[in-house]
Amino acid sequence: MPRRRPHQSGRQQRPQRPKDVLHGPAGVRGDAFRCVGCRLDVPLAAPGTAHRNHCPSCLTSLHVDRRIPGDRAAGCGGRMEALSLSVRQDGEWTLIHHCLTCDELSANRIAGDDNALALMRLALRPLADARVPVRALFAL
Repeated sequence: MPRRRPHQSGRQQRPQRPKDVLHGPAGVRGDAFRCVGCRLDVPLAAPGTAHRNHCPSCLTSLHVDRRIPGDRAAGCGGRMEALSLSVRQDGEWTLIHHCLTCDELSANRIAGDDNALALMRLALRPLADARVPVRALFAL
């Protein structure tokens, strides 16, 4: 067992155990990742998209892509929360994520296995806001 180093506050910190959730033996990429929001194991395969980038249960993501989906070129790595939904001209829904670390916004395609209740909560969020008159929303 490796020696423990003293923590900044003076107490000793436990060494981390090796984690095999994200990586298999010899650094091979696994077939799932752990969600930073709800801590569920999420499969990388997603119906309707080639690059899984958010949890289908809580819709939380990590800031890993820069401009192109799947490029994994972002240096931030911060937690991204689902802020709202947007609809493209072809009728496809996209999630608008907000990075809590660098304040960047990004649009991500929804996947076929995303939680329908969580998506509807995001879609109906403007109706629950008491600051916006409901009549103004229906006039749009």
